[in-house]
Amino acid sequence: MSDWDRIESFLATDPADVGCEQAMAMLHVYVEHVLAGAEPDDELRGVAAHLRACGPCGEDFEGLLAAVRRA
Repeated sequence: MSDWDRIESFLATDPADVGCEQAMAMLHVYVEHVLAGAEPDDELRGVAAHLRACGPCGEDFEGLLAAVRRA
């Protein structure tokens, strides 16, 4: 990824994005919403925005969701 790509990615960030720390603190709640069939983007817009933008946090979400579904 070039410097220009990083700048464009930063500028495209949703202003609602809560960042890694807050997203991780709310990840279990987000997963509960998904499992309940609710639309978490409505109530947890900032977390949803972050999970779409941050690959590592998105992977954590997918992993937690998979683990809970297996349990």
